[in-house]
Amino acid sequence: MDWSTEWFTSFVWIVGVFAATVVGCGVVAALLTRFTVWGRQFRRLAYPYFSPRGGAGWRPLLGVLLLLLLTIAGVRLNVLLSYQSNGLYTALQQLDAASFARFLVIFAVLATIYVVQSLLAFYVQQAIVIRWRVWLNDDIVGDWLGDRAYHRGRFTRSAVDNPDQRIQEDIASFPMDSATLGVGAVGSLVSLVSFTLILWQLSAPVTILGAEIPRAMTFAAYVYVIVASVIAFRVGRPLIRLSFLQERFNASFRYALVRLRDNSENVAFHRGEDVERSTLSSRFRAVIDNAWAIVFRSLKFQGFNLAVSQAAVVVPVIIQAPRFFAGQITLGDVQQTATAFQQVHDSLSFFRNAYDQFASYRATLDRLTGLLDADAEARALPSVQLEGGAGLEVRDLTVRLPDDRTLVDELDLTVTAGHALLVTGASGSGKTTLLRSLADLWPYADGIVRRPLGDGALFLSQQPYVPLGSLRTALAYPQPAGRIGDEEAVRVLRQVQLPHLADRLDDEIDWARRLSPGEQQRLGFARVLIMRPRVVFLDEATSALDEGLEHTLYTLLRDELPDSVIVSVGHRSTLARFHDERLELLGGGRWQATAPHR
Repeated sequence: MDWSTEWFTSFVWIVGVFAATVVGCGVVAALLTRFTVWGRQFRRLAYPYFSPRGGAGWRPLLGVLLLLLLTIAGVRLNVLLSYQSNGLYTALQQLDAASFARFLVIFAVLATIYVVQSLLAFYVQQAIVIRWRVWLNDDIVGDWLGDRAYHRGRFTRSAVDNPDQRIQEDIASFPMDSATLGVGAVGSLVSLVSFTLILWQLSAPVTILGAEIPRAMTFAAYVYVIVASVIAFRVGRPLIRLSFLQERFNASFRYALVRLRDNSENVAFHRGEDVERSTLSSRFRAVIDNAWAIVFRSLKFQGFNLAVSQAAVVVPVIIQAPRFFAGQITLGDVQQTATAFQQVHDSLSFFRNAYDQFASYRATLDRLTGLLDADAEARALPSVQLEGGAGLEVRDLTVRLPDDRTLVDELDLTVTAGHALLVTGASGSGKTTLLRSLADLWPYADGIVRRPLGDGALFLSQQPYVPLGSLRTALAYPQPAGRIGDEEAVRVLRQVQLPHLADRLDDEIDWARRLSPGEQQRLGFARVLIMRPRVVFLDEATSALDEGLEHTLYTLLRDELPDSVIVSVGHRSTLARFHDERLELLGGGRWQATAPHR
């Protein structure tokens, strides 16, 4: 090798291989996305980000091209290092000190460039992964929250399990695994071609059973790895399903632990530790059983791979040894042959060695696209025809259960601004479900609902939602915490009989655990006073309060919001005095609208 011209030759080689690789990757990607399920899944998750017409523009695609260029440059450096190693060992064999020193200098230059290339490639790859993860997280979380798919998804036939785990773990692993496997595949294919040429040059014919095999070393490498890969794929195939199940079992066990933590008081009241332990043990046992299945399958898969890889170390030396002892090749040739054989072996073995990674990757694709499919199915569920309006107007509203039983049949109702409606009925008659339908949260309903949209309507459940963060955040929810100032916050806390919290507005603790059910309900009324919606829906929002506090809060609501519509669901007769109209659900779809008895 003429090292004086090799640098220019390497530059031309890198540019040419880069261009060919870009075209080849494009063709392969087109074929995979057209003819394979997982290819279409990958396109669905990646194309919107890397397309120049996407929100990120050309930057992601340019980052991938730069990483591809650096990967190809790394392969070329490995080729040059193999020739440098050949010259170094040949100089040792020939006792040529001058050549030995020259090859040491060449090594220093190549090693320096290799270190810079490796660090730069690492940085570019991590930058791509992190930015892609940020975009993917925003995109999938936005899809999950959009049109309330996160809630409506529970009503679909194929309700997705553990969406939180898919968002937190799979979004993190998908970009990283895509980059790792993609760079590994490209690097392996380029290395395969490059070192096959070297191996071809160093190979000689071998006679076996009277038949001469030309370039035997090259053919031996390919046959050896192909046979090993076919066997390995058959051994490792069950890992795909096992990896998918492991994620599901882990998420199920984690969910049971979180649920126990969130309901610790109820469990303690019932002394349900034994039942909870049994539930946790059952779910944990599924995790462990599947883990052992992965271990035993991995022992077979990894054991076979290790045996094949160890044998590959001595095969080229054994084949070339007779030629070396006959003086036909140098020690450097033997060493370069071993290096080239190992590179060809590793390149051909990439998909075999990474099979368990591909198994996990395929499971990740299934989970993420499954979440997107579930979101789309949730958005496709039927819903009421929701229109904007000043008060509350309901026309031909029919509410059903999932089994098609009718709770409310063809309800017609009008509540004008400044009036209040009390919804009553026996337990199970559909009071809360009716409110869900008015909020467009119940998919088994049809009809027309006209009411204020957006912040013009506020729904308070029996246990108001208390978000993470400060008390100010809980008061302003769903608006930003900065929307409410100290003076206004202190005023409404005193109005709802929570003056002891006035000096803790910016304390960040788990308020859902710290506040009692009654305090949480009063916090909900404070939220109404801050938002001042035009329609308020209250679903037994005072069930945890005594009648005196209930009277105070409803009086406050009617005085502070004289022009708002109030719709309450409740059982107490004391609520009647605060409402102008009553809707009684009689069961079987029947209903009756009357004036309340005062």
